[in-house]
Amino acid sequence: MQRWAHLIRPGGRVLDLACGPGRHAYWLHAQGFAVTAVDRSPEALASLAPLAAAGAEVLQVELEDGPWPLADRQFEAVVVTNYLWRPRLAEVVAAVGPGGVLVYETFALGNESVRRPARPEFLLRPGELLQAAAGLRVVAYEDGFLHDHPRFVQRIAAVREQPAELPARHRL
Repeated sequence: MQRWAHLIRPGGRVLDLACGPGRHAYWLHAQGFAVTAVDRSPEALASLAPLAAAGAEVLQVELEDGPWPLADRQFEAVVVTNYLWRPRLAEVVAAVGPGGVLVYETFALGNESVRRPARPEFLLRPGELLQAAAGLRVVAYEDGFLHDHPRFVQRIAAVREQPAELPARHRL
């Protein structure tokens, strides 16, 4: 995530979706971004009390049931790590505003051979993040095996370009 933070407009609004105890939310807030941290777990969100007291928006939301909780909201960045709920992929991508960036990393097929999650519904198929981000400009994409804490992952950094940005120069 930190590798692609330079793509986010300074001071921009960032959604940390399925944030857990807030590793990315805390870091992003410390960099001066306006953070919205969302998770369903009250235990995980309890660790975000200092962040909420510092002005971050912290929402307890069941992402897998009911309507999309962030309807009509867009962000300068949407960050998702270690979470996959396919019925929400289009809404996650739609939450990336003009000039915004999607940074997404989660487990991929093959992970079942080394650790959890192992169920196919929680593992990305080859190229699935590329398909989900089809309306965005892909700045970086990886699909492979990581040796530290052995796991198979897909990662993407993709930008919703604005016509005025062309030709785009997204620093790698």
